[in-house]
Amino acid sequence: MPIRITIAAVLVVLLSLCALAQTSGLIANADASFDRWSGGFSFSAYEAQLRDALALYEEALPTIDPSASQTKSYVLGRLAQGYFELGMAYLTDRDKQEEAYAKGKNYALASLRLNPAFVEAEKDSFRAALGSASDVKAIFWYGNNLGRYLNFHPLTALSGGMRDVQASFERAIELDPTYLGGGPWRALGSFLAQVPTFMGGNQDDAQRAFSNAATIDHTFIENYIDDAEYIAKPAKDWAHFCSQISLALAAGANQETMAAWPLYNALALHRAQDLAADHPCGN
Repeated sequence: MPIRITIAAVLVVLLSLCALAQTSGLIANADASFDRWSGGFSFSAYEAQLRDALALYEEALPTIDPSASQTKSYVLGRLAQGYFELGMAYLTDRDKQEEAYAKGKNYALASLRLNPAFVEAEKDSFRAALGSASDVKAIFWYGNNLGRYLNFHPLTALSGGMRDVQASFERAIELDPTYLGGGPWRALGSFLAQVPTFMGGNQDDAQRAFSNAATIDHTFIENYIDDAEYIAKPAKDWAHFCSQISLALAAGANQETMAAWPLYNALALHRAQDLAADHPCGN
């Protein structure tokens, strides 16, 4: 009997180690596909890499030990970010975009709900629970995915969804305004610049948010483009518009700058070129 117990215990340990190795291997392969910094970056080729990464992260998710909350949070965060990027950068079909943003927000929310304090506070409201949340990545990607998702669900947006988006960005700023090249400030600025005043929009506050983002990271080209497109262009402030476009195009001509944020800078440079073509500066 003692020998059988020992063998059984060894088998349990071996099975646990095999499961851990399987999970670690899936996550490592997903990380390799998700990587957009190693080697040259091709915007068109990266779509397949991103899709592969998402499939591998989703395969790994149910194999993660329930006690490994940090690993689960990491994978959920990557899924939330990846589905946002897939919808924002590559998808054109509206139904597929909606599906991607829905998945992204749900994965981000699942990450937030790994925190028991968040779950308890969420019984009152999502915004009440944000005060107990400390995972800036989950908060940031929840806000971004929800913001895009609400484009397909206007009633949800009007009934509190948009306030949840703004609250997410404000909480992310409190936790880490430097995340993703000033991402929380940039996201808040984009929100404030594009939503109507009765839903919280404010152009002055939006411009300050963009300025804060650009101060944090001058290599993230979108910081200039959002300011040009959402602030200067509607106001017909062509001097400011041209200044921001010039900064973006100059940054785009620098290989090191482009390599700092390959996916986002490729998208932003394309926007800068389109805006410059539509509204030539110096003419």
